[in-house]
Amino acid sequence: MTVHFIGAGPGAVDLLTLRATRLLGSSPVCLYAGSLVPGEVLTYCPDGATLIDTADLTLDQITAALLAADAAGLDVARLCSGDPSVFSAVAEQARRLDAARVPYDITPGVPAFAAAAAALKRELTVPGVGQTVVLTRTSQRATPMPSGEDLTTLGTTLGASGATLVLHLAVQRIDAIVAELLPNYGADCPVAVVAYASRHDEAILRGSLTDIAAAVHAAGITRTAVIIVGRVLAAEGFYDSHLYSLTRERATPGGAGTCP
Repeated sequence: MTVHFIGAGPGAVDLLTLRATRLLGSSPVCLYAGSLVPGEVLTYCPDGATLIDTADLTLDQITAALLAADAAGLDVARLCSGDPSVFSAVAEQARRLDAARVPYDITPGVPAFAAAAAALKRELTVPGVGQTVVLTRTSQRATPMPSGEDLTTLGTTLGASGATLVLHLAVQRIDAIVAELLPNYGADCPVAVVAYASRHDEAILRGSLTDIAAAVHAAGITRTAVIIVGRVLAAEGFYDSHLYSLTRERATPGGAGTCP
């Protein structure tokens, strides 16, 4: 048997990859987080499949379910919201499967930050404005951040560079996030919050570090949201990509937002 770690994407069923739907349809056991993966995704599972909601299970209980499927010779679809490469808890599950000599593979999915950028109709790497995107989170209700990766330190390092910051699992700390980023990104730095990206109840908030916290509170957004901070969100007048330039000469970029 094989455990298939599958990126379920940000929520919209039609953003599942063809490989994901094929593996779901051929796996008699499916583990998923009911709090994150929409039920519509499970329609690709075969009739009679064993469906296990992991939302309230411990890592040991999840591992036990995977090992039980292995003992029965049954393939498992282990759904992860977004893409398994970031904030998916795949690493600790894979470590246990390695120890038990249970084979597994990983199928990528559309990450939440990509769905958020699509909802905003914005590219996160704009010529002459911003070419660096940092994906991070905060430590509230999660494991502590490694030394040097706290938001205050990152803000100090990245604020001067103008790098675009994408925060997952952080919207509940929006007030603290604003306070930590203000000194280095500046009050007028553009910010967007996208909740439930790609889903029918998607919500988009746009503003700056000055007013985004109030907008989040007014909208009642408390979970399943991505925060994007950076001048690429308001970039105008930038020069065309060097890739498509006939002369390979750079034009002078125009307005590039207001943060440093």
